[in-house]
Amino acid sequence: MTVKDNNQERDAVFKGLVAVQQPSDLDMVAARTDAYFNRTQHIVQHYGDKEVVYAVFLRRPVLSAPRLALQWLDRLFEQENINATYYVAFPEGEWVGAGQPILYLKGSFEQLAVLETILLQKLGSCCVAACNAFQMVQTLPETDFIAMGARHCAGYEMQEMVEYAAWVGTQAAQKKSGSKGFIGTASANTAKLFGLESGFGTMPHALVGYAGSTVRAAEMFHEQFPDQTLGVLVDFFGKEVTDGISVCQRFPELAAQGKIMLRLDTHGGRFLEGLNRQTSYSLIMRHAPETLQRYCSEKELTHLTGTGVSAAAIWWMRERLNEAGFGKVKLIASSGFDVTKCRMIAEAKAPVDCIGTGSFIPNLWNETYATADIIAYNGQSLVKKGREFLVNFARQYVSGIE
Repeated sequence: MTVKDNNQERDAVFKGLVAVQQPSDLDMVAARTDAYFNRTQHIVQHYGDKEVVYAVFLRRPVLSAPRLALQWLDRLFEQENINATYYVAFPEGEWVGAGQPILYLKGSFEQLAVLETILLQKLGSCCVAACNAFQMVQTLPETDFIAMGARHCAGYEMQEMVEYAAWVGTQAAQKKSGSKGFIGTASANTAKLFGLESGFGTMPHALVGYAGSTVRAAEMFHEQFPDQTLGVLVDFFGKEVTDGISVCQRFPELAAQGKIMLRLDTHGGRFLEGLNRQTSYSLIMRHAPETLQRYCSEKELTHLTGTGVSAAAIWWMRERLNEAGFGKVKLIASSGFDVTKCRMIAEAKAPVDCIGTGSFIPNLWNETYATADIIAYNGQSLVKKGREFLVNFARQYVSGIE
């Protein structure tokens, strides 16, 4: 079985991605693969080919996100006349256990030997990032997410892969529980994965510094982009509450229409304006006391009551805006929102409307390593010691294995 998408327009977008298109010829593949696969191909060419079956898996639980890898294989099979087929054991968006093969690849050993390196590159990081994205949006089902990980990526191909993964995690969460999930990305190219023509975002700190004040930056933004929601970064001068309310007072009609979004991005070196450790504790005890009445790690406590964009900071900002009569103004939070932080924000019931994050990208890169083992040669099962379980999995998907 192969991955299909009902939306033909989006499917065309996927096929146009760099991650699918490159590298797409065997000379380039050979140059980028591990040398021992090239030597293996040379040996097989000399001593005779065999039909083989590969099982491809990860060592940790993930969400299946094989589309880019499969489209790359499709492109290569067609262009280079490779006689091979693949079988997807866990279609896109399905949960995969540790060690369970996501897909099987069957064909000529001579032709397939050199594909393994790049195939694994295109699979592992996508699956882990999709899993992280899924877990994040599941914990905050009523919150919008924006994928803002481009600057954390090692090049554009990686950006495409992880932002595709955010889309997969969102699709899975929407199917399971109706979560809003990721609604777009920060750049125009990958925004197309979400059916959009442009990226989302507020403004950078650099614009606030250039303008000289938060209110002036908001004025400039609105003058140039009057039809867009006015998204304002409010932490530059360390006066999130004061500057946030000043922006709302400057644009009362937009505030009343819910067309202002204030972004909290306070760094971890200080508390949001008006807060300290004690007042932060008091806020959480008032709104979600159960979160402090169980054991919390130091990291979890920081997410609740510490410096930066904590659950307490979100509650504090919401209360101050409501008191000033700006209850329809939305809050977007950013700065280190990973699976753990999203869970703590959810437990504290913090009223955040949107989260901008790149932390669905795996923190531990070694968790993204996909592995491929050959499990059969000319129909006879044979696999390295300790991986016999792969053969048992395979028999329900691949015929002709004895």
